[in-house]
Amino acid sequence: MEKTHPKKHRRNIFMRFRPVLRWVIKLRSTPRAIAGGLGLGTFIAFTPTMGIQLILAIIAATLFNLNRPAAMIPVWITNPVTVAPIYTFNYWLGCRIWDGPPLSEVSGLFLDIGRTMAHLEIWDVNKQVLAVLQMGKDVLIPLLLGSLVIGATAGAVVYVFSLNLLSVFLTRRSKKRLLNKRKKW
Repeated sequence: MEKTHPKKHRRNIFMRFRPVLRWVIKLRSTPRAIAGGLGLGTFIAFTPTMGIQLILAIIAATLFNLNRPAAMIPVWITNPVTVAPIYTFNYWLGCRIWDGPPLSEVSGLFLDIGRTMAHLEIWDVNKQVLAVLQMGKDVLIPLLLGSLVIGATAGAVVYVFSLNLLSVFLTRRSKKRLLNKRKKW
C-alpha cells in the first residue's frame, strides 16, 4: 500500500475547493466586502434560523454593505443533514451559559427537526420556522446563546481567514497582470 505524503494530501484537499475559490475571487467587490459576506453568512448559518437563513443573509449583507453572493454561500452549512449535530453542539455550549433540559432529551428533538426539514420543500419556510419555534423557550434560549457564541466565533475566523486569502490571491493576480502588461511592451 502506497503512503501519501502529508503535503500532497493537504494540496489535494485545497484542490477540491479550487472552483469555489475561483468563483469567490471573481466576485466584483472589495476583499473586505467579500470576506465580510462570508463571515456574516457563516454567523447566520450557525443560528437556529433554518428556513429564513438565506433571506437573513441577503438582508444583513445589504444593510452592512457586504457582498450578497458571498453571504449566501456559507448559509448552506446548515442543512437537513447537518442541523442535528450543529444544533446539538450549540445547545450543549448554550447549556454552559443557561440551564436547559438534559442534552440526551434534546438531541432527539434536533434529529426530528433534521428529518422534518429533509421532507419539506425549500419554499415551506413557515413550517421550517415553526419546527424551530416549537422547541419551547427552555430549549430555545440555550440553543440561541450557544449559536451566537459559535456563530460569532466561526464568522470571525472565516472573515479573517478569507480576507487574508483574498488579499494574497488578489495581490498575486495584480502582479501577474502587471508583468503581462510589461511583456507586451
